[in-house]
Amino acid sequence: MSSANRLRVAVVGCGLIGKRRAREVAAHPQTTLAWAIDLAPAAAAEVTAIWGGKSGTDWKEAVADSSVDIVVVATPNGLLSQIAASSLRVGKHVLLEKPMGRNLREALEIRDAAAAAGKVVKVGFNHRFHPAISEAHRRFSAGKIGSLINIRACYGHGGRPGYEKEWRGNAELAGGGELTDQGVHVLDLVNWFAGQATEVFCRTQSAVWPIGPLEDNGFAILMYPGVVVSFHTSWTQWRNVFSFDVFGTLGSLSVEGLGKSYGEEKLTQAVRKSEGGPPELEEIVYANDDGSWKREWQDFLGAILDNKPYFGTPDDGVAVMRMLDACYRSAGSAAPVRVQEDA
Repeated sequence: MSSANRLRVAVVGCGLIGKRRAREVAAHPQTTLAWAIDLAPAAAAEVTAIWGGKSGTDWKEAVADSSVDIVVVATPNGLLSQIAASSLRVGKHVLLEKPMGRNLREALEIRDAAAAAGKVVKVGFNHRFHPAISEAHRRFSAGKIGSLINIRACYGHGGRPGYEKEWRGNAELAGGGELTDQGVHVLDLVNWFAGQATEVFCRTQSAVWPIGPLEDNGFAILMYPGVVVSFHTSWTQWRNVFSFDVFGTLGSLSVEGLGKSYGEEKLTQAVRKSEGGPPELEEIVYANDDGSWKREWQDFLGAILDNKPYFGTPDDGVAVMRMLDACYRSAGSAAPVRVQEDA
């Protein structure tokens, strides 16, 4: 595709994730970076110095640019809903980072705005595009481990001193703590494998970092007919960890690591023997594969250019926020709660 025909993209928010998005925009033959926006002028200028485009500090200027086709929103959670809705009203496609706003209400507003605009809105759940997770889902869907029994997941890192001074430690900007930050990735994967739970029991902690009323640890039990899911997500996991174990009647699928500080990404399939004893094991290691961002961007473009089905739809995002809403309601009442029905 010639440069004149490429989709023009504005990236709003030039932190770590915004830079990753800008990199994929510039690398793809069907897109080009038109704008990089950040409240810190130096951050936006750094992005455009590498990948081109204009830099600025006002997201409204980029959204109002009639030549922009796509807006990527990689800002603190408190701005996601406003920028996404504004972009949709002027006819832009939108990729917004997880979560889908600060709460369920904002997620529903974004979903309604997407439906009204008739544009593609994608929520950035890039974990579905990690190769071990993707392959685990393929095998699960093919019946390789039989019927689902339960899922067990753990995800976390050690936080850092000064979190209370960052936006993630600000309840108004973040909406929630570690459950909202990393927990939504786990909830999206759980929904992908098991669907939405009917009942949730959740407890939270503010154990180390002075970020109250936000949590640095979240623990949840998600209940389904015949299936139970448990997970722990943490900012006091001093050694970074990601594990996602899916257990079925015939065996299990276990994903460990996400690369880099989370360790080498690995999928292990265990097939139980009818006579008992140690299962048959198959292990696949995905060394140095950080291609989830590239694959997710391609998934988004496939939806825009070819009307293909894609992951991270508004319904996917709302489903996660329904679960998150139930987690916080349960933690607040110290009792199990029902997940809100679809609306």
